[in-house]
Amino acid sequence: MVMCKNLRNEWLQRFAHALIPLFLLLTGHAWAQIAPPPNYDQKLNDMVVNATRSGTPLDEMSLNTTILTKEVLESSPDQTIDQVLKNVPGVFLNDVPYYQKDPTGQSINVRGLGYGRTLVLIDGLPANDAFYGTVQWNLVPMSSIESVEFVRGGVSSLYGNYGMGGVININTKTPKNSSQDVSASIGSFGTGNVAASKDLIVSDVMQMRLSADYFSSEGFQNYATIYPASPSNTKGMTTDVTKNSNIRLQNYFKPTQDTNAFLRMGYSTMADLSNNFAIAPNLIQTADVAGGSTTNLDIDKKVQINAYYQATNFYKQTANSAGTYINANYTDPYSTIGASAQYTQDLKAAGIDQYIVGVDARNISASNTTNNLLSSGAVNSVNYAQGQQNFYGLLGQIKSNASAIPLETTLGARVDVWNSQTPTLYNAGSNGANPLYQSIPNKSKTQLSPSLGLVYKATDDLNLRTAAYQAFHAPSMNNTLRSYGNNTTGYSISNPNLTPETMTGYEIGTDYRWKSGFAQLTAFNNYIQNAITSYKITSANSAFAYGLCSASGIPISAQGCSTSGGFTNVSYYTNQQNLLSRGIELQYHQDVNANWALDGGYAYTRTVLTWSATTDPTNTQVGGVPMNMANAAITYYPVPQASLTTTVRYVGNSWMATGSLPVPAYAVVGLKANYQVTPQASVFASVVNLFNRQYVTFNIASQATAYQAGMPQAITVGARVTF
Repeated sequence: MVMCKNLRNEWLQRFAHALIPLFLLLTGHAWAQIAPPPNYDQKLNDMVVNATRSGTPLDEMSLNTTILTKEVLESSPDQTIDQVLKNVPGVFLNDVPYYQKDPTGQSINVRGLGYGRTLVLIDGLPANDAFYGTVQWNLVPMSSIESVEFVRGGVSSLYGNYGMGGVININTKTPKNSSQDVSASIGSFGTGNVAASKDLIVSDVMQMRLSADYFSSEGFQNYATIYPASPSNTKGMTTDVTKNSNIRLQNYFKPTQDTNAFLRMGYSTMADLSNNFAIAPNLIQTADVAGGSTTNLDIDKKVQINAYYQATNFYKQTANSAGTYINANYTDPYSTIGASAQYTQDLKAAGIDQYIVGVDARNISASNTTNNLLSSGAVNSVNYAQGQQNFYGLLGQIKSNASAIPLETTLGARVDVWNSQTPTLYNAGSNGANPLYQSIPNKSKTQLSPSLGLVYKATDDLNLRTAAYQAFHAPSMNNTLRSYGNNTTGYSISNPNLTPETMTGYEIGTDYRWKSGFAQLTAFNNYIQNAITSYKITSANSAFAYGLCSASGIPISAQGCSTSGGFTNVSYYTNQQNLLSRGIELQYHQDVNANWALDGGYAYTRTVLTWSATTDPTNTQVGGVPMNMANAAITYYPVPQASLTTTVRYVGNSWMATGSLPVPAYAVVGLKANYQVTPQASVFASVVNLFNRQYVTFNIASQATAYQAGMPQAITVGARVTF
């Protein structure tokens, strides 16, 4: 098997090395025969940002906004949307693709505010995992994406929960004609993807799109590459094999002249391994359905109604530190149901150009069953918790364009009501015997999230903008319901008494757009009070640790605590800290001429705890947030049908834990070649980590064994055919 893998990787390297000269040869031959390229004038001013709920033109955005067009996505060497997004200033995603991470660790960190605090939408509907608050990126294969809108800053005045760091709206492809689309790719480490779609224009009032894809990878070893296990505890070590599948049906209707409606259904699965042990698998199965309509009541009035439902089953196992047996399994079934309604009117009178009012509601129901196992396979202890969270929101927004001066004002406010109920939570001994029930009081909070945005059009090309906002974020049910062990000596204790955190922030920036490019510069300041984080208990708090273990009712040995009051590695979720994040973001694009284009980005982020009741130091850069990050790209267009892009990603020094476990700076080079053979067929070749640099990528962790190796050299070749 190893020999086959080596032969395959060698073949891929030879193929890619041969493809690039061939690519240049083909394009060079075609150069004299094909008409000059089209006008490269930037069209971003004409783009509308749907993530604002009011269809705001890009040049009227008061928050720092980036749009990843189809061309940008196609020129990236990275093959998954999370790895494409990691190159956008303000995004903190490390150089390990989602499929090499545990599903509970797949998320996105914006502006150093922490994971799980940014809303991700697919075609305007929430895509954040209902239980973990993470983002299951496998739900969004690259073959289905048309464009991505990324709005930084607090958007809780529009969306409530998860709107603390911003919103990412992924727009998928819609039916264009009755055609078929097939794409396939194969790459290093047995990584392959096959996708197919069928567009069907039934009539003027009905369109359909059916898409399906399958992704698999044999993965690469990350942890063991840096900290090799000793000969006595290597049993079960393997690469993180993963398999994902998706099927999606999109239906679009026009029942009347004034109404457009949609119905979407999907089913996905993802299977991979827990902490790199072949005997400990993860399996996620998700089914979802969403529908809605937009009705124009008049030329300047419309009503939008949406509803969605998602059901997920997550089954997870973990192995002991030696990988010799399963020491725990977890079953997490959960579902979310939600609906929203919005009224929009364009007034163009009395100083008000537009106003919107909306209401929405969402319910999350979940349970967790944890079985802690002995080496014999017998159940040593059981944790069980069941609960639900409810979200209700009422929002309003007014837009005004002053006539005396070129100043656009957006004023919004939203009231959110959150409540959490944990009616059942108990800990039991062997095989569930002698359960000890805990009485958890209901939790609730009402939060006002106002926002004010100003855009001053200094010239036709130059905008000055500023925004101030307040946002909130509720604890995930993973934090409140699931206590879990990560090896034989570590244990994380849930806290059903957690409450939402609140952020206040502001930013100021400028956008300059000219015929062949744009530049954006933004400075921001965000402050989170009662931030939710995991508190690592130290020897100074051994009595506290022992009290937590005793109160939980779980046998002391199952939680890593000793009967004398000590412990080995126990963590606990709390609201007992405040977080301050400040920084600047710069993004640049320039079409030098018809053949060359330049891109660049830079982010400086200073994120510290200003107060903490935990052992984490204050006024020290927090773990997992590099202070300096930069990226650059050069794209060469020999002909309009071809492109060759070289990228460089730089990540500065960082810490894994606040003030400890340093991660050195690194830079990685990528390469992507595209060639449109015919209007219906195209091929590509990409290389991630072109020079196969070995490095440690930034991460959040509390122990040295959690260091992660960045993505090694990975070559991918693929093709797409439309017919």
